[in-house]
Amino acid sequence: MKKQTDELVDAIVKGIQDKKGHRIVVADLTHIPDTICQKFVICSGGSPVQVQAVAHSVGDVTRETLGIKPLAVDGLRYGRWVAMDYAQVIVHIFLPEERDFYDVEHLWADADLREIPDEE
Repeated sequence: MKKQTDELVDAIVKGIQDKKGHRIVVADLTHIPDTICQKFVICSGGSPVQVQAVAHSVGDVTRETLGIKPLAVDGLRYGRWVAMDYAQVIVHIFLPEERDFYDVEHLWADADLREIPDEE
């Protein structure tokens, strides 16, 4: 199960990077009891159109490489905060101001946070 989750996270990160999503953080929640998933992948897009493009790219890459589709996608219409539910991994794609306001990566104070450097 851990290998599958790690492969899913890798595919999600690739999808984000393919559309120049930035400030990628992977929050590992596996050692925290009673969490809704194992990992959060959080990133930002510079505009609603980019947030939507990143979400579509994540969906395309996970489907093409792993044959996995999200169970649910919410927020795609407005492109301010898109949440994609892959059961064991939840992806959050934000506009910068929404991300700063909700501060999702710090809601789980005990989570292990791994920052992925932006690609040039």
